[in-house]
Amino acid sequence: MPKGIFRFYEELNDFLPKQRRKTDFEAEFKGKRSIKDMIEALGVPHTEIDLILVNGKSVDFNYTLHDKDRVSVYPVFESFNITDVTRLRKTPLRRNKFIADINVGDIVKYMRVLGFDIYYNSLLSTRQIIEISKRENRIILTKSRKILKFKDVTHGIFIRPGTTTEQVKQIIDYLDIKDDGSSPD
Repeated sequence: MPKGIFRFYEELNDFLPKQRRKTDFEAEFKGKRSIKDMIEALGVPHTEIDLILVNGKSVDFNYTLHDKDRVSVYPVFESFNITDVTRLRKTPLRRNKFIADINVGDIVKYMRVLGFDIYYNSLLSTRQIIEISKRENRIILTKSRKILKFKDVTHGIFIRPGTTTEQVKQIIDYLDIKDDGSSPD
C-alpha cells in the first residue's frame, strides 16, 4: 500500500494524536487520494491550512498523492512572506465578518463589543451556517472540526479551549488584526 511522509507545523499539531505531533510520520492511503482528503482524514481541517509543500514544492488542495511523497503542512503565516507560493484560498477576505455556531455563542457579545460584525443564531443548522458563510463571505467560528471539513467551507477558525478573553484574542491574533484606531472591518 502506498505511503506518504507527513509533518505538521505549529498549531496544526493540536489536531493530531500525541505520537504524531511535531515529527515526521508515515500514513498509508488507498488509490488516488487528494492531499486535502488525506490531511482531513488525519484530523486537520483544511480551513486551518495556508501552505502545503510536497517534496519541497507548493501545491493546492487538489494535488493527488503519490507513494513516498513528503508532505509539509503549515498554518496561516502571520509574519512570513509567502506571496510567491500557491495560496490555498482564491482571495483573502477584505473585511472580517464572522458567523458563530452554537458551540461558541459565549464569545459573540464580546466580539460585538469590540465592533466585529458577527452573525449568531442558535437555531441554525450546520448547512445553514455554511450557506450564510459562503453567501456573505463570513468566517465560521466553531469548536467543531467536522464543520470545518465540509468542502464548501472556505474560511473558518477552530476555537481552542480557554477563557472567552483568550478565545477572542486567538481570533484577533490568528487574523493578525491590528489596532490602528479604525474599526475592525
